[in-house]
Amino acid sequence: MTAPPSLRTERLLLRDWRESDREPFAAMSADPEVMAFFPRPLERAESDAAVVRIRGHLASHGFGLWAVEAPGVAEFIGFVGLAIPRFEAPFTPCVEIGWRLARAYWGRGYATEAARTVLDFGFRERGLDEIVSFTAVGNVRSRAVMERIGMTRSPGDDFDHPALPEGHPLRRHVLYRVRKVGTTS
Repeated sequence: MTAPPSLRTERLLLRDWRESDREPFAAMSADPEVMAFFPRPLERAESDAAVVRIRGHLASHGFGLWAVEAPGVAEFIGFVGLAIPRFEAPFTPCVEIGWRLARAYWGRGYATEAARTVLDFGFRERGLDEIVSFTAVGNVRSRAVMERIGMTRSPGDDFDHPALPEGHPLRRHVLYRVRKVGTTS
C-alpha cells in the first residue's frame, strides 16, 4: 500500500514518521508521567521497535499512528491515529483511536484537535462504521478527550486487558465507542 496521507488541522500536521522523530519519541516514552497508564516506561530499544511497528502499520493499512508536528512550535509532539489492536477481546476485531503526547504539550487541546481530524478521516476516507478507544479506568485525561470527541462509554463494555496479569492495577479498562453518523449498532 502507498504511504498514508498527511492530515492537517488548524494548528497541527499529522504525518508519516521521520528518523528524526525517534529521539523525541524515545524521550516521551521514557517519561514516567506520560507512561503512567502503561505497564512501564519504555527503554530505548523498545521505543525504537515501537516506531518500526507503527511505521509498518501505517504502510500496510494506509492509516495508523501519525507523528504529530506543531508547525512553529515543535517538529514532534507525539502521535495520534488509528490502530488495529493486537489482542483479542469481546469488541475485536476493531479499529481504535489513540494518542500520546509529550508532557510539554499537554493541556493545549492538541490531542482533541488531532483526534477529531483522525475520526473524520476514519469515517470518510476509510469507510469505518465504528471506532473505539480504551484506557485504564483511572486515566481521566484520556477519557476526557474521548468524551470531547463524541465517544460514549457503556460500563458493560469495560474489560480486563489481556496483556496485563490478574491483580495488575491497570488491568481494568474502559471502552468508548463512536459510530459514523447515519449508522446504527
